[in-house]
Amino acid sequence: MTEAQIIDELLAFIARDGADDEAFNAMALRVFGYQFEHNAPYRRFCQQRGRTARTVKNWRDIPALPINAYKDLTLSCCAPEDAAAVFMTSGTTKGGLRGKCHHPDLRVYDASMMTHFRERFMAGRDKTRIGILFPDESMMPNSSLAHYLALAKREFGTADSHGLIGPDGLDTDTLYAALDHAETSGEPYALLGATYSFVHLMDEMRDTGRSAKLPAGSRILDTGGFKGQSRELDMDDFFAQLSAAFGVPRRDCINMYGMTELSTQFYDNGNVVVPSVKSGPHWIRSRIINPLTGAELPRGDTGVIVHCDLAHFNCVSTILTEDAGIAVDGGFLLLGRVQGAEAKGCSMAVDAFLEAARG
Repeated sequence: MTEAQIIDELLAFIARDGADDEAFNAMALRVFGYQFEHNAPYRRFCQQRGRTARTVKNWRDIPALPINAYKDLTLSCCAPEDAAAVFMTSGTTKGGLRGKCHHPDLRVYDASMMTHFRERFMAGRDKTRIGILFPDESMMPNSSLAHYLALAKREFGTADSHGLIGPDGLDTDTLYAALDHAETSGEPYALLGATYSFVHLMDEMRDTGRSAKLPAGSRILDTGGFKGQSRELDMDDFFAQLSAAFGVPRRDCINMYGMTELSTQFYDNGNVVVPSVKSGPHWIRSRIINPLTGAELPRGDTGVIVHCDLAHFNCVSTILTEDAGIAVDGGFLLLGRVQGAEAKGCSMAVDAFLEAARG
């Protein structure tokens, strides 16, 4: 299968109005077959486990790549020098090493982002005024989050949408003018950015005695953890402070869960209760496993999350995260980084992958 063929098939699959288990499985096996053929380190790992494009019949049996493997090997179906974009991980783990995900072009990534964002965040609106609490792509060209937020602003923002973080830091003049405009005009306003950016902003507002009461229809989206970039907050406390600072009900404070090693994002339906249930679109599936055995765990048991993201076609679609979670009705609960035996299992999985992939 060629790159052009898999891209066309995935764009058509994303554009579908949903997909049942059979349809997802068929597409997942085609993506796995493409990666098995073109991604040599991943192919060697699968072969060592006795899994090939011919023997795997169900997406649950596709070998999961430990995400830290991206920091040691190039895992790309296209030649790395031919990639139109390279997104890099933050380097907050494994001694600052940064993993790389190569994208031959961004059509599938962008279709995945825009289709799901429209459904889960826009709440029926075509456009809304947007403020971005994150550096733009010119400042962070290898950040998947910078690209994600730029897409949100370009595709869903009104003409007066704006970035709020530049080379000199937070542009409080533009931010406060936007908050005042929203309050006096009644025009909804959306603030999007990294979780730690909101912590810095709330600290600034507290220190200067500022608060806002944004009009109905306003929404807030935060993404990621604190990553050592700000003071740490309990997530329930974080959303309580967020709601109080901007006058936005917690049901309209949306948390996005994504990562560089995926091309699809998960959302909740607000954060009235924490942890909230995260769910994704029809082109991604998730499982909770015991990383020491690889066995899938029943609902209600805590384990490590495995995602099968068909949109991440050029690298490896099935990944073993280092996030703890619980499968529940409608999705999963995200519990933070794994600890103890689960963390040891993830580390052992990385070692096993590298031993096999380097052949």
